[in-house]
Amino acid sequence: MPIVLDGSSLTIEKLVDIARHGEKVELAPAALERIKVCRAMLEDKLAKKEIMYGTNTGIGEFSEKILNDDQVKEFQKYLIYNHAAGIGDPAPIEHVRAALAGRINVHAHGNSGCRPEITLTMVEMLNKGVTPVVCSKGSVGASGDLAPMAQAALLLMGEGEAFFNGERLPGREAMEKAGIPIPGLQARDGLAAINGSNLLTAISALNLFDMERFIKQAEIAAAMSIEALLGNMKPYNAKLHELRGFKGAVTSAENIRRLFEGSDLTTGKMKTKVQDAYSMRSTPQVIGAARDAIAYARSQVEIELNGVADNPIFVPEMNLTLTGANFQGSPVALPMDMAGAAITMVCVLSERRLNRLTNPALSQGLPDFLAHEPGFYSGLMLSQYTADHLIVEQRILSAPASILSIPAAADQEDFVSMGMNTALKNTQILDNAYGVLGIEFMAAAQALDFRQFTPGKGSLKARETIRKHVAHLHVDRPLYPDHNAMKALVKSGEILESVEAVIGALA
Repeated sequence: MPIVLDGSSLTIEKLVDIARHGEKVELAPAALERIKVCRAMLEDKLAKKEIMYGTNTGIGEFSEKILNDDQVKEFQKYLIYNHAAGIGDPAPIEHVRAALAGRINVHAHGNSGCRPEITLTMVEMLNKGVTPVVCSKGSVGASGDLAPMAQAALLLMGEGEAFFNGERLPGREAMEKAGIPIPGLQARDGLAAINGSNLLTAISALNLFDMERFIKQAEIAAAMSIEALLGNMKPYNAKLHELRGFKGAVTSAENIRRLFEGSDLTTGKMKTKVQDAYSMRSTPQVIGAARDAIAYARSQVEIELNGVADNPIFVPEMNLTLTGANFQGSPVALPMDMAGAAITMVCVLSERRLNRLTNPALSQGLPDFLAHEPGFYSGLMLSQYTADHLIVEQRILSAPASILSIPAAADQEDFVSMGMNTALKNTQILDNAYGVLGIEFMAAAQALDFRQFTPGKGSLKARETIRKHVAHLHVDRPLYPDHNAMKALVKSGEILESVEAVIGALA
């Protein structure tokens, strides 16, 4: 069944299905009717010479420039030309598909004023696999993602470029091969296609989906490491976290307890320390804080996915045109800055557990650097170096972009969100995070191999999955293939899926 875009029910999961899995979409009939009603109102206002920003006026600093009838007809074309001013490599196809879906969902409210043909053409582009070639950089995240969305809008005029059936083609050729009529642009159409933070929101939505899966895997890796370090089980008691009251910590502790089920450490018969180091016993509090930050970011992103992000906004039932700044990316950029920092924080904690696994002074009797002949072999000594490199890069990237506005357009646009910078750096933070966690997983599996007790069901299954991809380190070997294999394994989510198949879905 196609995913129905109606302006109010688009979730992150639906967006992932559209962007990554090619799920078909359709515009809700009621939404199409709203678009038609709004367009009729706009055309009536145009006929009456009512001044409407970006429709019969210039844009930005030129908003006081009133256009004559001939200019109104041509203005949208030059608006798109001028704004298609990005730079860099093409954005991933999944990012652009998600942005198109988001833009359709904005139009579905019936407040954007474009012709129905514009929205329906975007629907066809998604369903027939025509994806605009869009430079990844150039948006400042206010007045929307103007540069990338304008590059996408070139296809509405039969221009620009597109990916189609694995080829990069001229836009007109791609549209013709897919059998999609080119609608052209009339009054308002161009600005209605670009004036929202759709690409940065789309990337953020996909990143959040991946962050949530990453957090669950971080709990699995933590459980493995804590078991390998003969951790005290009391810090994961439900009552401890309920007394403080943070939802994320309660959930994280519950997940870790479930991963421990069946472990000899839970019987109380094995000797453990009275109190473990922070990197072990505060794992639920730290990962829980990340969970709460990411949950908040999800709530904001899903509001944006289902909101009216445009300018101007037309309200047919009130015969009203409103100019404002609903394109401003700050409501997404600020929580996503926090979400990126949360992932970095979880990785810092992961590296500290890795340190305890490899450091002979802290590892509770494990071989030095998890090597079979320490001194002759160095084991996983250098794996920590790699994790440290990735974390320093993450820390640099975790500086918030949402406070780094640089005024544009002759100070008419004197505060911008820089939300695209947030989205792009979060993508890199997440990519590094897969590597950091992959290395902890590898070390934890190696450490558990040395232990002579039965770990929890979750830890056992995770180790089994890891061993399908990376062998136990008996003799020193080049580790970069193992690191890359582990990074890919974490990114794939295979460890999470295999563990959940044994213990049930993690919260």
